[in-house]
Amino acid sequence: MSLSALSGSELSSICSVLQQPGDSFGNDASLEMMWAVRAYEHAEIYFNLLVSVDPLFLNLSPADDDIYKEFRKTFPALSVDVIVEEEIKSNESKAVWREFCNRFEGKVDDWNMATLLRLNCEKDVSESNTTIVPRIQFLAIEIARNREGLNSLLRSLFPRSKDESSCKGNS
Repeated sequence: MSLSALSGSELSSICSVLQQPGDSFGNDASLEMMWAVRAYEHAEIYFNLLVSVDPLFLNLSPADDDIYKEFRKTFPALSVDVIVEEEIKSNESKAVWREFCNRFEGKVDDWNMATLLRLNCEKDVSESNTTIVPRIQFLAIEIARNREGLNSLLRSLFPRSKDESSCKGNS
C-alpha cells in the first residue's frame, strides 16, 4: 500500500502517532525474544567456527582489512583478550566508539545491529561472558582477536570430537 492511497484523516492519524516520543511505545516481548534467540544462535555459530578452523585465516566481512586498520588506529592500546564492559560502555568511551562505528555506515551490512560479544576471548558463549554491542564493534574486536592470535587458543581449550567435526550422513 502506498501513502497516496491513504485518506487525509488516515495520514493525519499516522503523523500524530509518529510525532510521539519513542518512550511512549512499548517493547514487544515476542520481538525481543526473537532477537535474543537470533543473537544467541549467531554467537554459538561463530564460536563453533572459531573452534573448527584457524581464526588467523578467518574473514568475517569483506571490509576486515579496513575495520582492523581503523580499529587499531582509533584504539591502539585497547586490550581485546578480556573486555571490561565498563571501559567500552562509559560515556567517554561510547563517544569514541560511536564515531568509529559511524565510519562504517553503508560500508558494512547491519553495522549497527545489536550483537553478542564474548568478554573473555578464552571462554565460551554464556550469559556471564557476553555483552550487547553494535555489530561493527563486535567485528572490530573479533577481527583483532583473530589477527592477533588470541582466538587461536580456543581450538585447544574446546577440542571438537571426531563426531562433531564430521558431516552427518557421511558415514
